[in-house]
Amino acid sequence: MDRTALLSDLEHKYFWWEPVGTEPRSPERIVAQAMTMASFDDMRRLETELGPGALTDTMLAAQPGWLDDRSWEFWRGRLALATGRPIPEDAPRRSFDAGDL
Repeated sequence: MDRTALLSDLEHKYFWWEPVGTEPRSPERIVAQAMTMASFDDMRRLETELGPGALTDTMLAAQPGWLDDRSWEFWRGRLALATGRPIPEDAPRRSFDAGDL
């Protein structure tokens, strides 16, 4: 299956709401959602079809809320071992400065 077909399949499977605004979801957002919600079979599919490097790139580009803590830790362990690339211990978080409120 080519990358476009894979992303379309994952988006259909793991998003049940319409995109916000007029822009389509980014490939990184689709992959991050699949990394969070995928069955074991789909996890293996992600690793096989996209590869550890692309999955690591998705983690490093993730916005706050894209990956939950459990999924972050699972994929961090798997991908750091597979790629040797450093991945932060914690998933991205939103931060607020009380002075801005």
